[in-house]
Amino acid sequence: MAKDLKTEFIQLCKKLQDPHLVAKFQQFCGVRGTFPGKSSETSDGDQERFHNGACTNYCPGEGENGRGEGCKSDGPRQRKTTTEENSPIHDDCMNGLLNGTAAQISGACETEGQNVNKYLAGVRDGGDAQEGPTVDSADHGRGTLCDPSKDGESLGGSAPSIVKPLRKNSLTGDGGQEFIIENKFLFYLFTFGTELGNEMFFIVFFPFLMWNVDAYVSRRLIVVWVWVLFLGQSTKDLIRWTRPASPPVVKVEVFYNSEYSMPSTHAMSGTAIPFSLFLLTYGRWEYPFIFGLGLALSWSILVCVSRVYMGMHSVLEVIAGFLYSALILAVIQPALDHIDGFYLTSPHAPLVIVLLHVALGLLAFTLDSWSTSRGDTAQALGTGAGAALASHLNHLLGLAPDPPLFELPFAPQPLGAALVGRSLLRLALGVAVLLATRAAMKALTIPLVCRAVGVASGDVRLARQHMEVELPYRYIVYGTVGFSCVFLVPLLFSCLNLS
Repeated sequence: MAKDLKTEFIQLCKKLQDPHLVAKFQQFCGVRGTFPGKSSETSDGDQERFHNGACTNYCPGEGENGRGEGCKSDGPRQRKTTTEENSPIHDDCMNGLLNGTAAQISGACETEGQNVNKYLAGVRDGGDAQEGPTVDSADHGRGTLCDPSKDGESLGGSAPSIVKPLRKNSLTGDGGQEFIIENKFLFYLFTFGTELGNEMFFIVFFPFLMWNVDAYVSRRLIVVWVWVLFLGQSTKDLIRWTRPASPPVVKVEVFYNSEYSMPSTHAMSGTAIPFSLFLLTYGRWEYPFIFGLGLALSWSILVCVSRVYMGMHSVLEVIAGFLYSALILAVIQPALDHIDGFYLTSPHAPLVIVLLHVALGLLAFTLDSWSTSRGDTAQALGTGAGAALASHLNHLLGLAPDPPLFELPFAPQPLGAALVGRSLLRLALGVAVLLATRAAMKALTIPLVCRAVGVASGDVRLARQHMEVELPYRYIVYGTVGFSCVFLVPLLFSCLNLS
C-alpha cells in the first residue's frame, strides 16, 4: 500500500514537472512561441541559437546541471550552442534540457523558417493571425498556430502582438526570442504579478510600509523576506533543477533563465510576504478578516501563476515554493517578537547582525559556482543587515518609537487629499533618495573593491563573477540602502516636517 502511494506520488510529481503542462497553460492564456527550424543557410557545424533556451553541450559524467570530469569550468554557468556532433536530434540534448533548453525542432526546416518570418511580418503589419507558420505546441514542441477566434483555444480575442522579454538575461545578456501575445490583459496581469517578486517592487513596498503605514510591521517583514530568500536560493543550489525546456515552453521572461528553478523563490516571497503581512496586521489594525485573508491569497496566487505563465517554472516548482514558504513562515513567524526585540535592545545586536548576515552570505556563495542568484541572496542579506542596524540605532537614540500597546488596535485613517498627497510625497522623495544612494554606492564600490582584491574592473559583469567582489559589493551597496531606508530617510522627513 505504502509502495503504491509512493509510486503514484512520484508519477504525479513527474506530471507536474512536465514542461508540456506549462506550454498548454501558456497556449490557453494566448501565448504563442516562434521556434524556427534549422535554415539551409546554416553551416553544418552550427545550429541556430534559440534565445529562449538553447541546447547545451553534454559533459560526460555530468549529473543534472552539474559538471563532470570532462567538463570542468571555473566560469559562470552558461548555455552553449549545440553542434551537430551532440545535436539534440541525436541525443535529445542528453543532459536533461539544461536551464530552459530543449531538443532542436526537426523537419520542415527551411520552409518553416520562411513561414515564421512571413507570419511575423504579417502580424507587425496588422495582418491576419489566423493562418500562419508552425509554432509552439504543447504536444511535441511544434504544431500549427491556433486560431484565437476558435472556442477553447485561448482566452480573449484581442489582435495578436509580437513581444520580446522586457529584460535581458542577467547572466548572458541575451535579449530572448520574440513571441506572440493573443491576450494582452493576461500578459499585463501576469507581468504585474511577476514584478511583485522583483527588486524594484521591494525597494518601493518596504519603504512605503515603513514611512506611511507601520514601521513595526515593515521591520519584521524584512526579516521574513531575508530568511525566505536565503533559504529558497540556497535550496535551489542544492537541488539544481533546471528551468522548463524551450520549446515547448515559451520564455516570456529570460532575466532569471540561467538560474536553477526548484523551488520558485518568486512563489516563496509571493506567499510569505502577503501572509506574514496579514498575520502581523490582523488584530493590530482594524479591518475585516475575510478582506485580509482574501488579499493575501489573491496576491500569492497571482505571483505563483505568473511564474508558470512566464515560462520560468513548472507547476511542481511553484507548488513546492508555496509549501516551502508556508513551512518557513510557520517556524519564523512565532519567533519574530524575539528576533525584533533582540535587534532593538541587545547591546550585542550590531555584532551579531553583521556576523550572522555575512556568514549566511559566505555559506550561500560556497554552494555552487557564480550565478546571479548569489548576488540576489547577498542583496537581501545586505538589506536586512542594514535595516536591522538602523533599527537598533533608532531605538538607541529614541527615534521613531513604536506606539504603546494600549493604543491597539489602530483604525485606518480616512483617505483624503492631504493624507494621500503627503504619503505620495514621502514615498517619491524617499525612493528618490534610495535610488540615488544605490547608484552612487554602485559607482563607488565596484572600482574600490576590485582594486582592493586585485581584480580588473574594466568588465563589470566579469568582475562581479568573483565572490570577493560580488559579496562585499552587494553588502556595502544594499546595506547602505537598508540603513538609509530605516534611519536616514525618516531623519530627513523629520527635518522637512514630513514625518
